[in-house]
Amino acid sequence: MNAGFQLTDVPRIERISKEDFFEQYVKPQKPVVIDHLIEDWPAYEKWSLEYIQEKAGEKTVPLFDSNEKISSKYKFNEPHKYMKMRNYIDLIKKGPTSYRIFLYHLLKEVPALQKDFSYPDIGLRLLKQIPMLFFGGEGSKVFMHYDIDFANILHFHFHGKKRCIIFPPSETKYLYKVPHALISREDIDFSHPDYEKFPALKNASGYVAELNHGETLYMPEGYWHQMTYLTPGFSMSLRAAPRHLPNLSKALYNLFFMRHFDNAMRKWKGQDWIDYKNRQAVKRTNRKNHIS
Repeated sequence: MNAGFQLTDVPRIERISKEDFFEQYVKPQKPVVIDHLIEDWPAYEKWSLEYIQEKAGEKTVPLFDSNEKISSKYKFNEPHKYMKMRNYIDLIKKGPTSYRIFLYHLLKEVPALQKDFSYPDIGLRLLKQIPMLFFGGEGSKVFMHYDIDFANILHFHFHGKKRCIIFPPSETKYLYKVPHALISREDIDFSHPDYEKFPALKNASGYVAELNHGETLYMPEGYWHQMTYLTPGFSMSLRAAPRHLPNLSKALYNLFFMRHFDNAMRKWKGQDWIDYKNRQAVKRTNRKNHIS
C-alpha cells in the first residue's frame, strides 16, 4: 500500500528554443520550469509590489479569501470583497493574510504595464487578449483546481516565492473532484493530506515546484494546480488555447454550460447543492477506486 501520494520536482531548464520546447514539453504535455525565459523583459527588473502599488494603487481590485469556504452565497468565481490596490499591497506586506487577487485583468486596467513584457516566441499561440495577474500574501492559498478553458499556461512569478503542486489530468480519478465544478474537495490539505478521510489520494502522482522571481512554470492542458504563497508576491499567466480536440470540447462545455448550470443550482438549492456535490466527490472517487 502506498504511504501517500508522490510528488516529483518539476524538471528545470535554464533556456530552451521554441522547437525543443514544443517537441519536449508541449507535444507530450509535460510540465517544466524555465529559469531564464523573461530576463529581457523590463518587468524582470521593474515588477515588484512597490512598482505595482505606484502604477495601480488607486485601482479597486477583487479579493478572494482563502479561508472562506465555497457556499451558495457566492456565484462561480465571485469575489468576497473589494479593496484599493494600494491598501491591499499594504495589507500583504504587513504579514500573513488569506486574501488574494485571482484572475484580475490588471493589464487592461493599467495599460502602461503592457509595455513591461512581451509574448515569448516559445512555440505556443498565446492569446494576447487575456494576460491575468494573481496576488497573494504569505500563507494564502489557491485550492486545487484546473482551469475552465483547459489552456496551455505559462505562469510567471514575481516578488518572492510561491509553491505550486500540480497533477496531470490522468490523476483526476484520485483527487476527489467535485462534480459540476473545476475543483477537488476544498477541505483537502495537499501539504498534509488526511488519508483516512481521503484514501484514494494515496495513489496520486504529481509534481511540485517552488517559483522565485522571474521564473516560468509551464502547465499543460487540464493540469490540476494548487498554489501557496510562501511570501507576499504576484504572478502573471499567459495562455494558449487547447490543441487537443477533446480538451477544446470540455472547455466549451465548461464555459457555456457547466458554470451557468452550477450558478443556477446554487441559487435554487442553496447550500444543499454544495453539500450534495461534496458528498458525491467522495462517493464517486471511492467507487472508482474500489474503496468501501
